[in-house]
Amino acid sequence: MADLAIFGGPKVRTTPFPARALIGVEEKAAVEALFDKAIETGNAFGYNGPAEQQYEKDFAAYCGGGFADAVNSGSNALFCALGALDLDPFSEVIVPPITDPGGVMPVVMIGCIPVFADADPRTYNTYADAVAARITERTRAIVVAHISGDAVDMDPIMALAAKHNLYVVEDCAQAHGTYYKGRLCGTIGHISSFSTMFGKHHCTGGQGGVVFTKDEKLHFEGRRFADRGKPFGLTGTNGNVRGAINCNLNDLSATIGSVQLTKLPGIVARRRAVGEGVKAAMANNPVVKVGWQVPDSSSCYWFLRMTVYPDAMKCEKAEFCKALAAEGIPVTVSYRHIQCEADWFINQHVFGKTGYPWQCSDYKGPKHPKYDMPNAIFAANTNFNIAINESYGEQETKDIIDALNKVSEYYAK
Repeated sequence: MADLAIFGGPKVRTTPFPARALIGVEEKAAVEALFDKAIETGNAFGYNGPAEQQYEKDFAAYCGGGFADAVNSGSNALFCALGALDLDPFSEVIVPPITDPGGVMPVVMIGCIPVFADADPRTYNTYADAVAARITERTRAIVVAHISGDAVDMDPIMALAAKHNLYVVEDCAQAHGTYYKGRLCGTIGHISSFSTMFGKHHCTGGQGGVVFTKDEKLHFEGRRFADRGKPFGLTGTNGNVRGAINCNLNDLSATIGSVQLTKLPGIVARRRAVGEGVKAAMANNPVVKVGWQVPDSSSCYWFLRMTVYPDAMKCEKAEFCKALAAEGIPVTVSYRHIQCEADWFINQHVFGKTGYPWQCSDYKGPKHPKYDMPNAIFAANTNFNIAINESYGEQETKDIIDALNKVSEYYAK
């Protein structure tokens, strides 16, 4: 066997992996047309105009019908999806074990209490048993996140929500085009949020997000919450109908988004080809495999989540990843984004030094909650990530496979 690159041997991949090339001449032409019209008419483009309305129609059509509201970030998409539920302060909202801070912080920003459910130890995602263990008489909603583009097992969670009369919010920031039992993720829960920042499968420029639902009532409540309580969908009101802030997207970003949506199926298909190719090639490797996915689901592969099997290795995961990186593979050693371990949560640093909402006398739950997350920690310790994108082809897929096999063979017991 060839020597590992980390020990001075030849690298598997000697050239940089290709950039995404997410933005192209199509987006440029659409944006130039928007500018040309503004210059011709003398009227600046704004928000909630024809371009944004078209993007929302396009997004809803991509989801198979329903209602979409474009907002200015993925975090605010979750914020507005939660706002659409019109929850009372101090309601408990069950949140994912491993996620971006923006996947939890919106809960406290609406005056509610995040309650962390543990992961399925085979993934970064939560599962119904962990959610069930966190339900109390104060629980009003469940947020699930399809991390890395791998679907959460939704049917048991929806059954649990129906049993306890709870809302389910899907966080699809990393899951544009993920399917679960033939259904597009983001269309299964009561309402969903998407991030459309520049790193996601499709974008609306630098930042952006979308709130999607099939429930017209929730849609209008969410739109009001996203735009200072304007009385969308109502008549006979005296001004704005609820307190809220401005989370609007804009017509310029939406113009980019509509073009991007035409590319999204191809983007997902090419990423899926890489992911499924690596998964098939590594299926019998005793040291490392593409991480377990829920049966009858189809990942959109925001990144490749790789699971290592410590009992089959004669090194630690970090050493394995260092050797893999030396072969030219883009590796992230740890994805331990467990928000209940973060300083902001431990110190309850949200609204000054008050400890609000936990420390408010009206909240009857634990004032200093601590969460055991053994499954999430196990998942973080036994998984690493490989960056991929839609510009990868057969050679890039082969190089990832060859490097994984090369390093695995060296470190296998």
